[in-house]
Amino acid sequence: MKLKLLVILLSFVLIGGCSWIDLTAEGKNVRVMGRHDVAGCKLIGNTTATVTDTVAGLKRKEHIIKDNLETLARNAAANMGGDTIVPESKIENGKQTFNVYKCVR
Repeated sequence: MKLKLLVILLSFVLIGGCSWIDLTAEGKNVRVMGRHDVAGCKLIGNTTATVTDTVAGLKRKEHIIKDNLETLARNAAANMGGDTIVPESKIENGKQTFNVYKCVR
């Protein structure tokens, strides 16, 4: 029984670092920029992305959480008609807010 529990927990740890969030074709056209890069752009709104930051009580890797949040925000921005996102908040508990812009390229 202990071995079975160990195998289950180990499986969660191994898949905890993986990502199943896909960037849509439209989301691929959305850039992640800094505030100083969007001076000539129009703010069209914001989006908040949320992912699980722990799996089986273990913290997921920060860079994976960041990548997942950006992917979700890029997909959402594309659906809003935006082409650029700028992180507006820090990542807290797997949640981050992004401003969405429409920039002339």
